[in-house]
Amino acid sequence: MGTARATSFIATQEHRRFTEFADAVRKHRYIGLCHGPAGVGKTLSARRYAHWDVAAETVEEWGRRRPDEAKVNAHLARSRAVFFTPTVSCTMRELRHDVPALIDRADICIDDHVRPCVEGKCKIIDHTTRYVELLIVDEAERLTTTALEWLRDLFDRRGIGLILIGMPGIDKRMARYPQLFSRVGFAHHYRPLQDQELTFVLTRRWRDLGLSLDDADFTDAQAVAAIVRMTGGNFRLLHRLFVQIERILRLNELTVITEDVVEAARSTLVIGVT
Repeated sequence: MGTARATSFIATQEHRRFTEFADAVRKHRYIGLCHGPAGVGKTLSARRYAHWDVAAETVEEWGRRRPDEAKVNAHLARSRAVFFTPTVSCTMRELRHDVPALIDRADICIDDHVRPCVEGKCKIIDHTTRYVELLIVDEAERLTTTALEWLRDLFDRRGIGLILIGMPGIDKRMARYPQLFSRVGFAHHYRPLQDQELTFVLTRRWRDLGLSLDDADFTDAQAVAAIVRMTGGNFRLLHRLFVQIERILRLNELTVITEDVVEAARSTLVIGVT
């Protein structure tokens, strides 16, 4: 899990459901609420949808030309989305500056892809064409009532879709703001990994370590049961646990994940036993 190969994105069923949810919000220009426990993959899915792992550095750190600009512009042109995480003490001044700046920069990147510069010709910048169709706001519970009202006003003025991502209960909080809640068209409950999907992810993790998971092997079955019991299908806890499992296997020159190895890995983490 410590290697780049091991941390490759896994398109789970919950991620596919999030993609369908985001597509609907973007298409119909509604406000969407995505909520679920910490660590289940909400942020990962949102960043993946917006291609933000590719685009973030270019859009957030504006002003420096990069060799991969064409690639970034192409990704933004596909997603037509911007991802924003407010700071813990986000002020209205920050919000009113940062969000429009991100949208405007993404618009410029997409315009460069849609209308590329032709050598020897002057390109006329079109400030009236809007390309961004979706704003995704993570950690939405950090926002004040005034900040939420400002986002609602931005949603109305720009005519873009808006997704607010937060912990369970954010839907009940939004229900206290009739003007905002009346514009909510979709909600998505992001759940932990379950049953066959959890087995699929564990099989991938075994494979990432150069091992094979055999459901007919009692040792493997014991290890899987221990992992399921400890993590409850929480994606973040799975990742942290396998980082330690890989370390223990390497230090002890082991080639099998046993229940004892899993217990030893768990003992280094503050996750408890469910």
